[in-house]
Amino acid sequence: MSALDRPVIIGRSSSHFTRIARLFAAELRVDHSFQVLRDLLSTDPADYGGNPALRIPVLKTSRGAWFGALNVSRELWRQSNPRPRVVWPEDLDVPLLANVQELTLQAMATEVTLVMEKMAGGGEGTTHALKLRKSLLNMMAWLEEHSSAALAALPPERDLSYLEVTLYCLVTHLEFRDVLPIAPYEALNRFRQQFEQRPSARDTAFHFDT
Repeated sequence: MSALDRPVIIGRSSSHFTRIARLFAAELRVDHSFQVLRDLLSTDPADYGGNPALRIPVLKTSRGAWFGALNVSRELWRQSNPRPRVVWPEDLDVPLLANVQELTLQAMATEVTLVMEKMAGGGEGTTHALKLRKSLLNMMAWLEEHSSAALAALPPERDLSYLEVTLYCLVTHLEFRDVLPIAPYEALNRFRQQFEQRPSARDTAFHFDT
């Protein structure tokens, strides 16, 4: 099999957006390789598989490059055989489910900004950083209150949902990067403990690439 015929995920093992892609690849049993982005502060799009946004993950395939966790996950699903029953964001057609998905992704993006500001030496006491942290705390409180009902409302015949994968990656990453302790969030902790029994979760555990 040539390199182009075998998909390549570009990202970092410490990235929650990358973990979404890796979880989908593991769940879908798509043979692939993993290319680590060594310098997260690089401004060269070539390091990001050609992504001009300088973001990960990226999936390189024989058909071209796919930018972003959702695009990558969809293409991995298209390459899987058989194709499992996946609930995608556009399938969430009631406010509760759609809002849990939206706030999960917003919380992930907010966390990234907080981590990157800290890495860049921006500090955590700026007005912007304080607003970001307040926003994150608000979103986590809302998810704690509403996530259980949303998860129970997902189609029971599914094999996987983008909502479950993203929520799991968010909850586990917040503690991994010491952004927010998760112990006070009982409902989210129960979900995390259930989801991490999946082999795909155990096989994609967060760690810092050496």
